Amino acid sequence: MQQFIEIKTSRRQMLVDITAEVEAIVRNSGVETGVVSVYAQGATAAVMIQENWDDSVQEDVISFLSNIIPQGVWQHDKQDSNGDAHLKAGIVGPSETIPISNSRLALSRWQNIFFCEFDGPRQQRKILCTVLRMPEQ
Repeated sequence: MQQFIEIKTSRRQMLVDITAEVEAIVRNSGVETGVVSVYAQGATAAVMIQENWDDSVQEDVISFLSNIIPQGVWQHDKQDSNGDAHLKAGIVGPSETIPISNSRLALSRWQNIFFCEFDGPRQQRKILCTVLRMPEQ
């Protein structure tokens, strides 16, 4: 089963918690044991599993990436001023795969799934979720 999540972003760089949306897709799939792949469409976006306790970790992720990959110094900036966004997305990666156990995401208490926006704000970002059922043993 595949389903898109569509979101709007409000800042150039931000992490958006999409865990509830992924959970709903898994629940509606009826899969009890399997995996869900969460894939960000776009060359300047990524998906990350990170701590969900407070916003400081997400802010630290943005600060860290901005410190090691500053804006405005890359060859690609000559085309559209987002060279840093491409590099950040490439380092973080476009997808995560999460196990499904007993029809639920097998995340720990402190883990959530985040869409990483590196070139916003955007009116629409798409995240493709692919739910796969494990074969019966």
